[in-house]
Amino acid sequence: MNDKQKEKNEKIEMKSGLEIHQQLDTGKLFCRCPSILRNDNPDWIVNRKLHAVAGESGRVDIAVKHEQEKDKEFIYEGYKDSNCLIEFDEEPPREIDDEALKICLQISILLNCEIIPVTQIMRKTVIDGSNTSGFQRTVLIARNGWIQTEKGRVGIQTVCLEEDAARIIKHEEGKTIYRLDRLGIPLIEIATYPEIYFPEQVKEVALKLGDILRACNVKRGIGTIRQDVNISIPGHPRVEIKGFQEPRMMVKTVELEIERQKKELLLKKKIVSEVRRANEDGTTGFLRPMPGAERMYPETDLPLLNISRNLINDVRNSLPKLREDIRGELKQKGLNDEMIKLVIGSGMIEDFEALLKVYNNSIFVAKVLFLMPKEIASHEKIDESIFSIDIIETILQAVASKKISEEDVKGVLEKIAKNIPISDALKVEKKDRGEIEAEIAKIIKEKPGLSIGGYMGLVMAKFKGKVSGKDVSEVLGKLIK
Repeated sequence: MNDKQKEKNEKIEMKSGLEIHQQLDTGKLFCRCPSILRNDNPDWIVNRKLHAVAGESGRVDIAVKHEQEKDKEFIYEGYKDSNCLIEFDEEPPREIDDEALKICLQISILLNCEIIPVTQIMRKTVIDGSNTSGFQRTVLIARNGWIQTEKGRVGIQTVCLEEDAARIIKHEEGKTIYRLDRLGIPLIEIATYPEIYFPEQVKEVALKLGDILRACNVKRGIGTIRQDVNISIPGHPRVEIKGFQEPRMMVKTVELEIERQKKELLLKKKIVSEVRRANEDGTTGFLRPMPGAERMYPETDLPLLNISRNLINDVRNSLPKLREDIRGELKQKGLNDEMIKLVIGSGMIEDFEALLKVYNNSIFVAKVLFLMPKEIASHEKIDESIFSIDIIETILQAVASKKISEEDVKGVLEKIAKNIPISDALKVEKKDRGEIEAEIAKIIKEKPGLSIGGYMGLVMAKFKGKVSGKDVSEVLGKLIK
């Protein structure tokens, strides 16, 4: 912690750390099954009960003991073509998925972490039924990284690669029904050091980590990312809040937790670490005791994981661009913040960059790629996907070679929307200069007193793409003094 952070921490009296779990968009981690979620009826159903075991310290973890006391039965649903015996814990796991490992290494490097060259895959005892085996496989990939925030540097303690849990389908009296489609999907777990000292900084760190994750090949959508926050104030033990997802509620949740911990201290009762769940209104509720180190022990079915220097170098040479860097590049190309948000949010940055090589006008290319198709599709009640990248590239090539002008492009797209072949749509009829001047003079006489911009709109609407804006502007400049 630097002096500035220490000074602010003394005023705020809180410290916090984040844990983020993000699914990777690959096959499953320790088998070769696909990572797909299903809603059809299962082919297999298996019933089980799980029992607590001692970890490497010889003691049963308190959180594991808490789950065992519930005495639940678990039912697992699976499929012949997308699940395997590994997921039912009836076959040894295979070696770790190569693609998932590479993505994890990319993220570790972007977080400025040191990669661990030889590492042990571990078993983490979990008997809430979410893993058929009673444990979750996890492996430490990197440590001691950092990200920069407005209020100082925040350390990244660890980056782990682990398997996701089974998906809860239904709770019944004394039993829980799980589906094995999610079990084994690769998760990257990022844990920061407790070096976050402000509620607003918690949100900033979460968003920065999210930007780094989205730059890599991760899954998108509801349920693919889960965030937990650890919070403590002086004199109060650490509290972990699960389901810390919604950015607009992050600051409020942290502030309310600080207030809750202050009230507990005033009561002067015995306080222990615990895990709580985040509620929609920003409050939290008790979930279970805080787990400890007693639930970790080595995986006996897999060898040590060796991460070679050549693999690290290969990954380092193929790092994706971060959104922050892309924003800076787009700003240098002349796009405003609104247009930058549109380009980045579209997921079509590579297409945009490729079209810029065809016609080097970033603002116009963005309009043709994102705005014009949407506007025309809305008016014509059609699917804007008919304006493919190939079609837009062909149109921009015609502009670049001066076969048509920028003003002609919207008219060309409108013709394509009416199922006119692109070769015919690009045959733009042009008006001669004398005809343009005569028509503009007539419009000025019929509607005197308008601004040049007002006349420009009327003229362009009259000629429907058959004149260039440059020609119209020159004529208006001559006729309006």
